[in-house]
Amino acid sequence: MTNADAAWRTLMDCVAPLPVEPCALDRCAQRYLAQPVLADRGIPPADRAAMDGYAVRAEDVVSVPATLRIVGEVAAGSSARPPVTFGECVRIMTGANMPPGADAVVMIEETDQPAPDTVSVLGAVRRGQHILRRGENARQGEVLLEAGSFLDASALALCAAVGCGQLLTHAIPRVGVVTTGSELKAAKDVVGEHEIRDSNGPLLVTALAERGFGPADFRRVPDERGPLLEALRFSLEKHEVTLVSGGVSVGRYDLVPGILRELGATIRYHGIAIKPGKPQLFATVGDGRYVFGLPGNPLAVLVGLHEFALPALRRLAGCPEAACRPLLRLPLRSEVKTKGSRRHYLLGRLVSFDFGTAVVPVPNLGSSDFVAGSKADGTVIMPDGVVSLPAGAVVDFRPWRMP
Repeated sequence: MTNADAAWRTLMDCVAPLPVEPCALDRCAQRYLAQPVLADRGIPPADRAAMDGYAVRAEDVVSVPATLRIVGEVAAGSSARPPVTFGECVRIMTGANMPPGADAVVMIEETDQPAPDTVSVLGAVRRGQHILRRGENARQGEVLLEAGSFLDASALALCAAVGCGQLLTHAIPRVGVVTTGSELKAAKDVVGEHEIRDSNGPLLVTALAERGFGPADFRRVPDERGPLLEALRFSLEKHEVTLVSGGVSVGRYDLVPGILRELGATIRYHGIAIKPGKPQLFATVGDGRYVFGLPGNPLAVLVGLHEFALPALRRLAGCPEAACRPLLRLPLRSEVKTKGSRRHYLLGRLVSFDFGTAVVPVPNLGSSDFVAGSKADGTVIMPDGVVSLPAGAVVDFRPWRMP
């Protein structure tokens, strides 16, 4: 049995970003850049008005009120460039290029218009006010997004603004999900007292889709060699990554490790010194196929998913290693205690207080307590050998849900 840090190192030694491919901008959401994005011109490319109002010469408004003659108008996107000379101004809209001769913008709220072609400036004006200078946000050729950047909404907006209709990104790994257990039934099935509805399948499929790794192919199979062999063989042929829930411990019906070996897999680790989540494995098959064997209990699945499987998927998709496992440092709202020397992952939810955000422990009755799991935002990571932490202690918190 390995420890959590060694398991992570094993993963990162085995997985590497998938090949680079061109991707249309409208299909790049939740991917990772494979090359930097540069500014194709200055941002903004010219001096522009930051407010609706009037473009003026500051020297014409030394004393107020000052009455100026309106000699034109410039809307955002307009190529009009009416010059401004002594005693004149131009009506201007936010984002419009400054007309020649003007060196300040007066907000419309600070003016009065006594006649259709004149305006009175009521407040003091300083040169350069309410103007966005050429290249103020970024210079032409400046790196705006580094390779490895995650393409969320704001990143894609930036790409669109600099003319990137197509980006080079890493391919997204295809994922298969297999849940095992003869006792498992679908949510719609009528069940007896001895049967269990499969919650791990929907959990894994949905978690993958939420993070850009869907839609995942999903199969539910009994603890029988034939169906399990067929499901795993199919998944290994069609997907870069297979997530298996259940059947990975050492009991009579834990058939997954043996079948993986039969299919040519090399098991890189089997069993991690953590709680919950000890009975899990990671295996590689040939060149570029990966299997994560997750436990059957829901809380253990969540820990294995967020500590190992999802970070590995992010790495395959091109995420820098250091960013694959988001981590928050937050204070505990109340004391937590554990038993044993293994690394513990304790359920917690994030709550905002007057002083900021803190972690409130979520009690649970064991790794099968999916009701408690549904109330948690992630886990407090208790270091190996640490059995208690007081209220107020700043802890490592692994978020399952990000704001």
